[in-house]
Amino acid sequence: MNSLEVVLKFFTSGKPIFIYDSYSREDEVDMVYHASFITYREIYSLRTIAGGLICYVIPYEVGVKLGLKFMDEILNAAGLEELTMKRLGYGDKPAFSLWVNYVGVKTGISDMDRALTISKLYEVTELIVKGYVDEGRKLFYKGFMSPGHVPILMSRGITSRRGHTELSEALTRLAKLTPATVIAEVLDEGYSMPLSKAKELAEKLNTVIVSSKEIIEAYIKSPTP
Repeated sequence: MNSLEVVLKFFTSGKPIFIYDSYSREDEVDMVYHASFITYREIYSLRTIAGGLICYVIPYEVGVKLGLKFMDEILNAAGLEELTMKRLGYGDKPAFSLWVNYVGVKTGISDMDRALTISKLYEVTELIVKGYVDEGRKLFYKGFMSPGHVPILMSRGITSRRGHTELSEALTRLAKLTPATVIAEVLDEGYSMPLSKAKELAEKLNTVIVSSKEIIEAYIKSPTP
């Protein structure tokens, strides 16, 4: 694994970095960008190199200010508890909220369309984080539709949940960037890509890989997490 200092240097320069959670959790690697650097080229890379679901990550507190709920809460309110009561092997509640499209897209799924949706979501996130909550909410409700092709994930924070959603958000805090990332699982033929192969991929792409342990330890030690 690479040092966190090196990882942050790559992350803040717009390069994709890779995050490995742990053998005891999903045992998966995600490809991660800070959301401010997303263009259609980064979506193409996430789609063709990583291959997993491309998601937009925000902190839970940003979601709350936008009036969002976790998808399991929405489904429970609709009387679908029998679907939401089950858990995957690692046991955590899912981080999914709404799936959205920006109103200016054509179909929502192309690299250009998803990049546009994400760039507009980032504008909303920046407004909320900077305290312009009314403006952020207005832009969100006027500019987006749901369901769409970009799933929003809400981070519960690294002290409550240690998935790639929370790990990537913690990385933004350590980097002192607006807390918004775009992530996708790295897949291999048939299964998730093993860590050994993901390390080779990171080296091939001239980028870096970091473990959950390194992020968590740095975050806990950080004076202003």
